[in-house]
Amino acid sequence: MPTKLNAMPTTSPTSFVHWFRAAAPYIHAFRGKTFVLAFGGEVLSDGHFTRLAHDVNLLNSLGVRLVLVHGVRPQVETHLIERNAEIRYIDGLRVTDADALMCVKEAVGEVRVEIEALLSMGLPNSPMANADIRVASGNFVTARPLGVRLGVDLLHTGAVRKINVAAIRQRLDDNDIVLLSPLGYSPTGEIFNLSLEDVACATAQALGADKLIFLMETDGVQNSEGELLRSLNVTEAKQLLAHKEHLTEDVGYYLPCAISACEQGVRRVHLISRHTDGALLSELFTHNGVGTMLTPSRLETLRTANIDDVGGILALIHPLEEEGMLVRRSRERLEMEITRFIVLEHDGMLIGCAALYPFTDDNAGELACLAIHPDYRGQDRGDALLESIESAARQLHLSRLFVLTTHTAHWFIEHDFVNASVNDLPTQKQLLYNYQRRSKVFVKNII
Repeated sequence: MPTKLNAMPTTSPTSFVHWFRAAAPYIHAFRGKTFVLAFGGEVLSDGHFTRLAHDVNLLNSLGVRLVLVHGVRPQVETHLIERNAEIRYIDGLRVTDADALMCVKEAVGEVRVEIEALLSMGLPNSPMANADIRVASGNFVTARPLGVRLGVDLLHTGAVRKINVAAIRQRLDDNDIVLLSPLGYSPTGEIFNLSLEDVACATAQALGADKLIFLMETDGVQNSEGELLRSLNVTEAKQLLAHKEHLTEDVGYYLPCAISACEQGVRRVHLISRHTDGALLSELFTHNGVGTMLTPSRLETLRTANIDDVGGILALIHPLEEEGMLVRRSRERLEMEITRFIVLEHDGMLIGCAALYPFTDDNAGELACLAIHPDYRGQDRGDALLESIESAARQLHLSRLFVLTTHTAHWFIEHDFVNASVNDLPTQKQLLYNYQRRSKVFVKNII
């Protein structure tokens, strides 16, 4: 057994335990999932890969199926300078002549060996203690020449033609980490220099990866005011690219790839900074993350309810009222309170709803009428409604939510609500409490 590592002096046992418990749902959710992690050669040249190796080791130990895609641009530049060879780019793509191809092959060999060596560490009293990582690499990428661009022949610069999905999955099934370099091979035996983002995006699409993660120079995608955008969908991302004057250079490279990946079946794409120690773990295992997460456009949308939704909401809550799970609401009352509701819509059909009733004097809000259509339960839609209600409560500067329930106590406990009493309710709500229903009271701090 490894000896116990010293805790960080700024981390109390209580905060560590709280964080570890909060990370548990992500640990369960990620086991067996496939992540593609892409990073430039700067991570190696700057000496930061050791820290990244620690985090990769942790993900591997938690059962995440990992494909690493590395770049070599700074290493190739160094070799070209040493050879006094010409460095040429056309529209951001390297013109790979014979000298450049030789430098690419040398750089790929050096970087691949260094990555394999750092992933093989097993020093006691380190995050790699007892690590047993096997790295698989090979000719998994078939490529084709890009040809002539803007009147210039790019020579040995290529694009991905095909990913050998079966071979990669076999290595992942064997619990190996797959390492892909920015090289591709043709059926005629030619070698092509590929871009990091092309290999990563094509691989994630071919594997149907659960996540594609890019390590980049900036923290993520920012708006025109310089604010980090924590999440985007494909439509929003395309709008940003249409007015991309404020976007950084690497966002300009990676965001189109992220959009393409989402449109081709990748569930989540993350853009995070390579300069932040632990950014990978912080992005994956905390609710807010530290970068930008891109998701596909969905048929389902969460929105504020309007008067036209009254009929749909009544259809959702009536069966629950019949079962005694919800207090009965008349159409007239619902029409008066419709602005309190949010609805979840799937292709024009209301499949979920929830309501927030603020008690501003007590700095609290009541979560009410949380309902999901029976055909759409069990797919985290209740979580989405709860998250939206919490967000609305925070915007009103409320510090806690409370809920009264007769049937679903366990669900609320699983979502960080704690058992409370009638005396913990706002005074106005206490006066309205129905002692015949004997609803259980649960409270959750949200700030």
